[in-house]
Amino acid sequence: MLFIVLLALIVVGPKRLPGLMRELGKYMAEFKRASNEFRRQLEDEMLNIELEERAKKEKEPPQILPPETPSAEPSITPAQGIVSRGSSEDISADAVDPHPEEPAQAKPLSSASTD
Repeated sequence: MLFIVLLALIVVGPKRLPGLMRELGKYMAEFKRASNEFRRQLEDEMLNIELEERAKKEKEPPQILPPETPSAEPSITPAQGIVSRGSSEDISADAVDPHPEEPAQAKPLSSASTD
C-alpha cells in the first residue's frame, strides 16, 4: 500500500495528490452505495419469489387420500399363552415344574390380597 502511495506521489505530484485522493474517495463511496442498492434489490426480489411460492402452495387444494380399508387381521393379537394371576411362588413353581399336557388355568386370588 505504501509503495502505491509513493508511486502516485511521484507520478501525480504533491500538489494534485490530495485532490485526486478526494475524487477517488467519492468514487469509492458511490460504488459502495450502488452495490448496496443492488444487493438490497436482489434480496427483495428473492423474498417476493418466496412469498409467491408460498401463496401458490396455499392455493392448491389439499390432496384427498383414499380411505383406509380395514384389514382382515385385528391390529392387536391375543396373547398366545395365558398367565395365571397367582402369587409369585405359584408362577415360580410352574416355571420349575411345567405341566404342558394340562391347559393353563387361572388361579383364584387369595383372600388376603382382596382386602
